[in-house]
Amino acid sequence: MKYLALCSLLIFSLLIQGCFTRKVERVGTQENIDLSGRWNDSDSRMTAEAMVDQILGGRWIDNHVNNRGDRPVVIVGLVYNKSHEHISAETFIRDVERSFINSGRVRLVQAGDKREELRQERASQQDFASIETAKAWGEELGADYMLNGDINSIVDTHGRERVNYYQVNLELTDIQTSEVVWIGDKSIRKYIRN
Repeated sequence: MKYLALCSLLIFSLLIQGCFTRKVERVGTQENIDLSGRWNDSDSRMTAEAMVDQILGGRWIDNHVNNRGDRPVVIVGLVYNKSHEHISAETFIRDVERSFINSGRVRLVQAGDKREELRQERASQQDFASIETAKAWGEELGADYMLNGDINSIVDTHGRERVNYYQVNLELTDIQTSEVVWIGDKSIRKYIRN
């Protein structure tokens, strides 16, 4: 009797497990998949590319080259998440930095914790690296401009319908003069019906 109950339980558990199997497949990173209607990797990538296109198309870059004779040096500061959901601003910042570097029109310097890590390494080299290979203090490339911004959202719901609206605002400021030389934004609206 115990054997029959054990076999029945085993068969039942296998049947239940079969109903809840999950299928996972690899997809291209450029493919847009939107499961929840929330901010996702595609939104981050597309927004970063659109914003960098706007920035690099602005008059500020030609003014800089005409007045100073070289490519501008940019540091990407903080992008604040002021939206209703958790958004990794770090991923968005990396997408922006990658687009800057790939454009070849501006030079990019490290910001925040990464810059401090480089300075710690330089300090360590003063004590532990050979004189010929130790990197000197005071040779960092100073940024001409800082990019900052925020990610905002508005949610509108009624019954089983919802609209998620996201707006990313960025501004580029001349560090020497504090003059805002460029402001841009990118909006995304998603309609979700359950």
